[in-house]
Amino acid sequence: MKRDLQPHLAVLAANLFFGINFSAVQHITRGFIPAFGLNLVRVGISVILFWLLLVIYPSKAGIRKEHIPRFLLCALTGVVINQLLFIKGLSLTLSIHAALLILVTPIFISFVAAWLDKEAITTWKVFGLGLGIGGAILLVTGKDPSGKATNIWLGNILIIINAISYAFYFALVKPLMQEYRPTHVLRWVFTLGLPFMFFFGWNELQQVQWDLFAAREWLALTLIVLGATFFAYLFNLYGISKLGAGITGTYIYTQPVFATFIAVIFLGEKLTIIKIAAALLIFTGVWLVGRKRQPV
Repeated sequence: MKRDLQPHLAVLAANLFFGINFSAVQHITRGFIPAFGLNLVRVGISVILFWLLLVIYPSKAGIRKEHIPRFLLCALTGVVINQLLFIKGLSLTLSIHAALLILVTPIFISFVAAWLDKEAITTWKVFGLGLGIGGAILLVTGKDPSGKATNIWLGNILIIINAISYAFYFALVKPLMQEYRPTHVLRWVFTLGLPFMFFFGWNELQQVQWDLFAAREWLALTLIVLGATFFAYLFNLYGISKLGAGITGTYIYTQPVFATFIAVIFLGEKLTIIKIAAALLIFTGVWLVGRKRQPV
């Protein structure tokens, strides 16, 4: 395999895992593992695997004292709030809705970065934000009889808050990525977030009846924990190191394609006119926000 093709395939695989994750989470949180309990399993196993990487590839394990507050903020925004609300929201809404709403993340990232870094906000960015929010509102308020969602409105709202939280994490984690290896940052962000997961998820995890799990449930759990968390994060980091953040980030647009295809086949969801209209608004909004200004 050509070396220049490997990072592209790795990032594509990461987004395929993310696309599968939407349906896998919905399946397993409806009757097998409650949302917060699933988060504890997901983050707990990932922490173990990230520390095992340190054994395989030895390096310095600590972090500097002056960076601890930022690591804590990254753990709260990138793991605790982000993951808890994402899984909970996904358990309530539809896979296609969640996959489309995740696309507003680059819009929020752009505006949070502009706010924290004091960058100018252009008219096109404001217009793009409006279109993205318009698409999100269309999904939140639209009725959708397909699938087995229990509370589409609340689930969609939680997914949006999750996207905002991740936008803050993305801005906060950048300086740490310049000081430490990306895997080292992830190891500590997940580790510092784990106690919060125990607080929210321990009671739910104790309620799980593992004897009810068949091959399908174990496969779903494996795809969520290993595929969409551990390997997906590593594949994305590999892509960023070889391709840069810009090219790697564009692969996020494949997630709704994968998620829609899987949800239609396995969960009985439908691709409606409202979803297509919302997708067009969100895609256009993201494009406008990321549009580079032409030199005068």
